[in-house]
Amino acid sequence: MVKFVLDEVYLPFHPPQRIANNTVMNWTIPNILTVIRLLAAPTVALMFLYFTRPYADWFALVLFVSAAFTDWLDGYLARSWKQETKLGAMLDPIADKAMVVIALMVIIGFSSWSAWLVLPATVILFREVFVSGLREFLGDTAGTLKVTKLAKWKTTLQMVAISVLFSQGVFEHYFGMSIMGMDEGTVNAILIGDEVDIFGLGWKLASAQWSGQIGLILLWIAAALTAITGVDYFRKSIPYLKDNE
Repeated sequence: MVKFVLDEVYLPFHPPQRIANNTVMNWTIPNILTVIRLLAAPTVALMFLYFTRPYADWFALVLFVSAAFTDWLDGYLARSWKQETKLGAMLDPIADKAMVVIALMVIIGFSSWSAWLVLPATVILFREVFVSGLREFLGDTAGTLKVTKLAKWKTTLQMVAISVLFSQGVFEHYFGMSIMGMDEGTVNAILIGDEVDIFGLGWKLASAQWSGQIGLILLWIAAALTAITGVDYFRKSIPYLKDNE
């Protein structure tokens, strides 16, 4: 564990003075993992700017899954090692929201803008903005909006759904690369079994279809949980939103 202690720090070229008294920022391993996850969020989008597909899909998928794993790992380590800090409590939900919001933006941007995908994504994005605004408004009383177990399941399901949807892009582009140069009749003949499928067109197409459907179903379930937790947070905040009479 690394500690930056600002207890005996003096400014150069000035009379000795303390700029902070007994101020300690704990850069524990869980906090470092959280910061890495936060920095990984915009990197998911950058993959599609600097790499061609399906390599961008692969990099984004691996990066997102790894970051999602650290979401569980940093919390587990912080509790096990008793290293829960204010810095970690502040950064962890921000990193989660950044990962989900940016990943959804990328998926929608590279999709056909299907309403079945846009609607649950809109619910998720609206809820995250709404709850963040509530927390900011409540200030010191934001502790009333503690993260519930249902909210944790919501985040987990969001990340699983997004990972599955990223995998769909991988299968789609491998299928597209495999049929490159083939005419439509040949592709159809292979898919219905009239010709030998030496390029694995069948399993690539089926994988793309199944991952898309499963990812979409999981995203809708995640959106439902997201809406439920959002309503719950709003209900808990109502007493603090009333004007004094």
